[in-house]
Amino acid sequence: MKRIKHTAALITAGLLCATGAVAQTEQATIDKALSPLPMDLRADATVYTYDDEGNRVTLKVGSNHVECQPTDEEGFTRCGPVSQRARRDLQAKLSAKGMEGEELQMALQRAEDAGDIPPRQFGALSYRRFDTADRIQYLFVVSLPNATAEQLGMPTGSQRDNSLAGQGTPWMMRSGTSGAHLMIPVNGTEYSNH
Repeated sequence: MKRIKHTAALITAGLLCATGAVAQTEQATIDKALSPLPMDLRADATVYTYDDEGNRVTLKVGSNHVECQPTDEEGFTRCGPVSQRARRDLQAKLSAKGMEGEELQMALQRAEDAGDIPPRQFGALSYRRFDTADRIQYLFVVSLPNATAEQLGMPTGSQRDNSLAGQGTPWMMRSGTSGAHLMIPVNGTEYSNH
């Protein structure tokens, strides 16, 4: 009888430890998902992911205007405005069906043109983090739909290499398209403390 009680106690202790480990792992996932954001946005931001069919799964309910996804298979941790939730949700559904690249971007554009998802908001700010030194570690991305570099006086030459050397400056990508955006590299060691 003593042996059964001891075994039951060990199993219970093991289950409690496993439950605690899962809770710690989930909290670590949430904390990392929030890490691209400035400190004053983190506490009230939503954290979510998607299941294999592209359905949204909320990990942390927030109350402000930004939401974040945990690090993806490519190594990116991303946060963005809640106003673009429908776009991200549709993208996840289409990606789950195997759509990618230009085909995916065209499908999103058709959905936007049809009014099924809201257009990108001019000036909307997204936040990205990447963990390894071979990529820009912290990046702000400002949406500038249909704007051109000439209109806004922005450079278009990639600053990737300069950014990796700690000397990056902003640059515009996809000038003149609905996906036009300004990339703003941020020094990771300075940013992670703010």
